Amino acid sequence: MSRAGILLVLAAALLVTSHAAPQTQPRSKAPARPKLEPVAETRLLMEGLNQANFRGLERLLKEKPADAESWTFARGQALLIAETGNLLMLRPPRNRGQDAWMERAADLRDAATALARATGKRDFQRSRVALDQLAKSCNRCHHSFRVRTRVTPFADDKD
Repeated sequence: MSRAGILLVLAAALLVTSHAAPQTQPRSKAPARPKLEPVAETRLLMEGLNQANFRGLERLLKEKPADAESWTFARGQALLIAETGNLLMLRPPRNRGQDAWMERAADLRDAATALARATGKRDFQRSRVALDQLAKSCNRCHHSFRVRTRVTPFADDKD
């Protein structure tokens, strides 16, 4: 399956998961909204979404992507990381640190959205800078919450 096809499947899955409430309730009452609640562990979000998509972006942006499909796929990966920021907001720590958690999750979303904009414009230099800024956003959060993982873009290139 092509990269664009994978992105379409992911987008379709997201659309399918949101459904309208049945119309059997009286019109005077507002339909009950489902409660937003986390399902996956934060670690799974980090490894399965953030880390996987970040590494994919590194591979795609190691050299300037040659075709539109690669740029589109890179944009999709950045947007999935941005959406992870939203998912993180559903699972703040139960102890102190909730304000910092929300701020760092919003920073992640903003940095990944900036990267998506740069890849959407096929701006290679800005995309690489934005990937570096995204890594810094990850590291600020890891530092705040004493996570020993350090994100370094293009680490293999620096050897």
